[in-house]
Amino acid sequence: MGKPLSMDLRERVIAAIDTGRSRRAAAAQYGVAPSTAIRWDNERRSTGSFAPKPQGGDMRSRRIEAHAGVIRAALEETPDITLAELCRHLSERGVAASTSSLWRFFQRHGITRKKRPAMPSSRTARTS
Repeated sequence: MGKPLSMDLRERVIAAIDTGRSRRAAAAQYGVAPSTAIRWDNERRSTGSFAPKPQGGDMRSRRIEAHAGVIRAALEETPDITLAELCRHLSERGVAASTSSLWRFFQRHGITRKKRPAMPSSRTARTS
């Protein structure tokens, strides 16, 4: 992913627009795309800032984190619930979640899902 253009360049383009140049002319003067200058100017008019927005990071985990109480309650109710069953349980309550998002949730919170240790099969009797 590319890096955002510098604040210095952004300030110069916006200053050129403020002096009366068109947004396209200011973009051509500083070698940026016209759509970029238009977007920066629109952002400044709507929010008052034309600084770059944060890049990267997790944007979706807050949706599942909002339902942490429901997930923990389901785990207490049925400790050996599988991820697929937990997905169905959450969808019945109107929470959209995938098995991978639940797995990442458990990893973030240090919740382990291992059932019991594997045992070799026995010839004489069942081991589980």
